[in-house]
Amino acid sequence: MLNFVKNKNINHSNIAVPMDGMDRKIENKGIQKKHVWMGIGGLILLLVILQMIFGDKSSKLNVEKDKITIGEIMAGKYQDYISVNGTVEPIKTVYLDAVESGRVEEILIEEGTMVKKGDVILKLSNYNLLLQISGNEADVSRAVNDLKTARINLENQNIQTRSNILQLQYLFKKLERQYNNNLKLITQNLISKEEFEYSREQYEETSMQLDLQKQKFARDSMYTKTRIQSDEESIGRMQMNLNLTRRRMEDLDIKASVDGELATLNPEVGEVINYGTRVGTINILDSYKMRVMIDEHYITRISRGLPGDFDFAGKKNSLRIIKVYPEVQNGTFAVDMEFTSAIPEQIRIGQTARIHLELGESEDALLLPKGGFYQSTGGQWVYVVDPSGDYAEKRKVRLGRQNPRYYEILEGLEPGEKVIVSDYENFGNVDKLILKK
Repeated sequence: MLNFVKNKNINHSNIAVPMDGMDRKIENKGIQKKHVWMGIGGLILLLVILQMIFGDKSSKLNVEKDKITIGEIMAGKYQDYISVNGTVEPIKTVYLDAVESGRVEEILIEEGTMVKKGDVILKLSNYNLLLQISGNEADVSRAVNDLKTARINLENQNIQTRSNILQLQYLFKKLERQYNNNLKLITQNLISKEEFEYSREQYEETSMQLDLQKQKFARDSMYTKTRIQSDEESIGRMQMNLNLTRRRMEDLDIKASVDGELATLNPEVGEVINYGTRVGTINILDSYKMRVMIDEHYITRISRGLPGDFDFAGKKNSLRIIKVYPEVQNGTFAVDMEFTSAIPEQIRIGQTARIHLELGESEDALLLPKGGFYQSTGGQWVYVVDPSGDYAEKRKVRLGRQNPRYYEILEGLEPGEKVIVSDYENFGNVDKLILKK
């Protein structure tokens, strides 16, 4: 066993200490850099997973505030009306149609002139009609002459028959006396039986001839009456046709059928027009009406009697619907409205006005200002602005009626909320709009 002398000055670092197999040197390494980066990566991964699970997954779009229009939901009276354009027209228009074909020979009254009923506006000529009238006149004249001849012949025939009857009556009486005398004489055997039989035969033959003549006269009289009546009726019809044909000559002069203003006149001198051709119109200026074109969307809500009004010359003028034309053309249909207030003195045919047409009574409702968004959404959803004003989110809504200023809100919005009412066309279908100043 070795003994060592304790020496405080001994440098222990230079002393080699023997180590057996169980003793090892312990090194203190600390946190390494790779562990730090692994921890950071794991934390980032955890944040990404949390964001995917609980984060906002809605699509977004940045929008500048000054390029959109925002409207506020308000509670108020919903006025059920539409604004439509009306055109001033005369209360009634009378059409001038040609009732006879012909060539325009002369125009006596020009467009824009006031006319009286019966005034000749233009004259036509028709030489075929003249020839037809001449032919009808000749036919009537010939029929009248034939009737006169027939009457004379039938009268002569009746005279002859009556004369024959008179002669037979005279002969019959003579033979009747002779027969009666012979009848007495034969009983006294003063004449022969042959002579008696001869007188009886002559008497009976004459009696039969007299009866036949009377029957013939009756039949001839009836035939004569029927024949003359038939001929007279035929001539009457021919005369009526002649009168109608002559009246057609009068129709070659186209006349004003009412008092009014000759608004249009289409033909020119020398032009050939056919039957039924519309040659012009006359406006009756006793009053005026408004012809209004309305979108077909409202056709089921429009009926006679609905009121309306418009401003003209600084005054409000009242109207009401008097006629609805159900035919739809180019997405619109027409109605006529008459004035229920005094007609403005300055109003003229062809002027237009913006008419406020009432469809129903005012009701309490939530109102959304109208805007271009409706064309993109059909009123099924809107972008509602957050109270912070930093963003707007899509929300389903249900809209009801509409007038030129507001939509009626049925569901989905509350008073005071703000909605983007301008066009959504450039927004696509994103869920959230980030509003930038």
